[in-house]
Amino acid sequence: MKESLSPGVWRLEAGEPLPAWVTRLDRTAFGAPWKAPADHEVLWLIPELAFARWACIQAAGEAELLRIAVSPEARGQGLGRKLLEACQQDLAEAGMVQLFLEVRAANAPAIGLYWACGWKPVGLRPGYYPDGEDAALYQRVAPEVH
Repeated sequence: MKESLSPGVWRLEAGEPLPAWVTRLDRTAFGAPWKAPADHEVLWLIPELAFARWACIQAAGEAELLRIAVSPEARGQGLGRKLLEACQQDLAEAGMVQLFLEVRAANAPAIGLYWACGWKPVGLRPGYYPDGEDAALYQRVAPEVH
């Protein structure tokens, strides 16, 4: 694990073991946990409280937010924003300038966070989720880092 550019946020690289608390939070937030990061994935962590999982395509300068979760007892404390801003900063430093995500169209708290962090809506996937809910598509273009 390597510390992010933001204090208190850590980065878990591909091949590193997934901490048990991430698996628990993943299950709580999404119903089923994913495995350790694939070669093209990176996780940012606020230990024991929050994580964000990204897929990166280095050659294209693109990254997609796959999952972000904050433990229920830590919600409302700004940890989601801290984590997302740390990811955005680290990704920009790594040359990832096109960032993408999809979110349930009715997930107002998440959408509010994305708007606050500079994300803009770019589309909709009707009936995307198994329960028939739409997925709202968002994009953020990172400023170039020199």
